[in-house]
Amino acid sequence: MQEAVIATTQWLEGVQKTLEPYPWAYTTLVLCALALAAWLANFVTKRILLRGLRRLLRRLPGHGAGHEGGSNLRVISRLSNLVPSMVIAAGIRIVPDLPPQLVQFVIGACQAWAILTVALAISHALDAANELYERRPDARSKPIKGYLQVVKIVVFVIAGLSIVATLLGVKLGPLVTGLGAATAVFMLIFQDTILSLVASVQISGDGRVRLGDWIEMPSQNADGDVIDIALHTITVQNFDKTITTIPTKKLVTESFKNWRGMQEAGGRRIKRALYLDQHSVGFLDAQALQRLEQFAVLGDYLREKQAELSEWNTGLEAKGVDAVNARRVTNLGTFRAYVERYLRQHPGIHTDMTLLVRQLQPTTEGLPLELYCFTRTTAWAGYEGIQSDVFDHLLAILPAFGLRVFQASSDAMLMAAQQHRVAAE
Repeated sequence: MQEAVIATTQWLEGVQKTLEPYPWAYTTLVLCALALAAWLANFVTKRILLRGLRRLLRRLPGHGAGHEGGSNLRVISRLSNLVPSMVIAAGIRIVPDLPPQLVQFVIGACQAWAILTVALAISHALDAANELYERRPDARSKPIKGYLQVVKIVVFVIAGLSIVATLLGVKLGPLVTGLGAATAVFMLIFQDTILSLVASVQISGDGRVRLGDWIEMPSQNADGDVIDIALHTITVQNFDKTITTIPTKKLVTESFKNWRGMQEAGGRRIKRALYLDQHSVGFLDAQALQRLEQFAVLGDYLREKQAELSEWNTGLEAKGVDAVNARRVTNLGTFRAYVERYLRQHPGIHTDMTLLVRQLQPTTEGLPLELYCFTRTTAWAGYEGIQSDVFDHLLAILPAFGLRVFQASSDAMLMAAQQHRVAAE
């Protein structure tokens, strides 16, 4: 080995003597040789070592072909860029007849490139760590992407300061000390980042927003699923497939609705009213009662109700009170009882949650009969299907109770009057 080095040295000295009549010829030759050495180092590193390492990783258990192998080698591929810069930094010193300032500049540029390469490699390593973390079951509830982005910012700030110090030929410590006076400026520049960091910590700490949550924020035109949580923004894919980005700090300073509680509870609320024509409300006669008793869900109710009213009215008769004060069964009360029992027997209604059928304050639009209950499914399509099925049935069965839906533009009253007139004639 020593003999080969001696022979190479003697050969170079011979070449140098041969090229002495030609200024800069030997220097140019050495520079070309240095560039060739850097290119060979880069070729060997990326085309041979990395390719072999990629094939080795694909053969290991738990590594698939293609995508995962390339993803895992991004850090190593980035670090491999250090090799040519190290070759140039080491070789530029032996190139003869170069100005010392140029040599120092090339060495500084190589060192700056090395610092930038290491910073980019750390960035890729953090991305790989985030991808690995997202495979955990609890990653959706506690994302770390925002924290890793803060680390990236710190890494690139330090790298930038180191590059400046290297190119200027000063030490990093005094440079950082000199920048202390500019702290207020940096605080002003990075105020959004600082606010976003605080908001990200709060969001991750209390779990108010997680990946996959359905959130609704009208002030930001957001109504859909959270698909990404980053340091500065939270990305929401709306139900119309548009994308909305919300500043992270907005989720701390402004109100929004998160539907995760509904999904975790396993029931989605139906809160909707039928507006009834108050003129159609009345008492049920014996014939109507007999007809309604054929409904299986009303049999027990009507028997209990008639027994209750019979006992009350008997007491009135014993007191000699006029019969006009007697209590009777109404079609609206019977319909309310029917709706409640129908909902409790409906397979799509969650009977373990609140279930109410109630009257609201009458309005000019009619008498609201509100249904307040929860479906067993929280999926949008299933929920809408159950709700429509319930109201389809109720609207269709209303005439059986002698009730009508109020509709401002309806000509039902006119048709009824015409039918009555025709029957009278």
